[in-house]
Amino acid sequence: MFNLEQLIRNNIKNLKPYSSARDEFSGEAKVFLDANENSLGSPLTKWYNRYPDPHQQAVKQQLSKIKGIGAEHIFLGNGSDECIDILFRCFCEPGKDNVIICPPTYGMYEVSANINDVDIRKAPLLPDFQLDLVHMENLTDDNTKIIWLCSPNNPTGNSLQRADIEMVLNNFKGIVVIDEAYINFAQQKSFVQELTEYPNLVVLQTLSKAWGLAGLRLGMAFASQSVIEVMNKVKPPYNINQSTQELVLKALEEVGQVNDMIKILVDMRIALTEVFESMPTVEKVYPSDANFILVKIAEARKIYEFLLTKGIVLRDRSNVELCENCLRITIGTEKENTDLVDAMQEWYSSPTN
Repeated sequence: MFNLEQLIRNNIKNLKPYSSARDEFSGEAKVFLDANENSLGSPLTKWYNRYPDPHQQAVKQQLSKIKGIGAEHIFLGNGSDECIDILFRCFCEPGKDNVIICPPTYGMYEVSANINDVDIRKAPLLPDFQLDLVHMENLTDDNTKIIWLCSPNNPTGNSLQRADIEMVLNNFKGIVVIDEAYINFAQQKSFVQELTEYPNLVVLQTLSKAWGLAGLRLGMAFASQSVIEVMNKVKPPYNINQSTQELVLKALEEVGQVNDMIKILVDMRIALTEVFESMPTVEKVYPSDANFILVKIAEARKIYEFLLTKGIVLRDRSNVELCENCLRITIGTEKENTDLVDAMQEWYSSPTN
């Protein structure tokens, strides 16, 4: 059985979180003389002299409507990377506990584990980029606190089989994190609606991808109210700045526009996949549920360096496990995609290649 109290680090259980000035009163007020702010304003606008809402209530309420889940199940981070780091700090005892990752996958799970001095156990994906459930089970012990799953996965682009994820959720007694940064580009359903079924589930999402707000750095974690309460104890008091909260609220009013962009990007992903599949030295374009494709191609590094001379930057993933000779290609604008294809044709037409 899942027992949250047994997972929380003892120092976090006993932690008295920082109480900001805005935490110590409720209701409306006209004069704020509690937080040592500059009462004369700022060079930018009179509003930025005040600290932002530490609980981001307006943003959470709007997200609650869009996601169909209570605001008490939402944690907002300065990018998903902050959510990842806070989960480590809440549940993993440095020098004692361990986590499981499934490479190739998003690199910040390993980086954050190393920063927090948490042992990393690796259960590499199978050749079809699906979970190796037997290997994962053999790696777990009493000190395994979190299993990190990325679906759709980065850098491979594929969705993990839902039945396999459910198997992990049903049999692992620790926290299962499903990183759904690219879920808007996929046909599979989000696991957000499954929170009532799985008390050990944490779902990560972001506004950086489908919403096009990478520069604002807003990540989201969805979990049981109990897990969210632990994360809120650990986070900095004002981790989401005022301008981000304001701009996100405006963006969340444009769901229709975002859905239109998603459709365009998916259509271009399909078209670019077909073009690359027809290229002479392309061995495989892996199926993708994200806004990028992973292409296995001969002389990947040379092509990467050639494209740099044309001002085109891809991601060479050749040094990543199971991704030898692979380039990860983000779906660009129509012109950017055309420029890429034209440059590839130039590469193939060169007498030295």
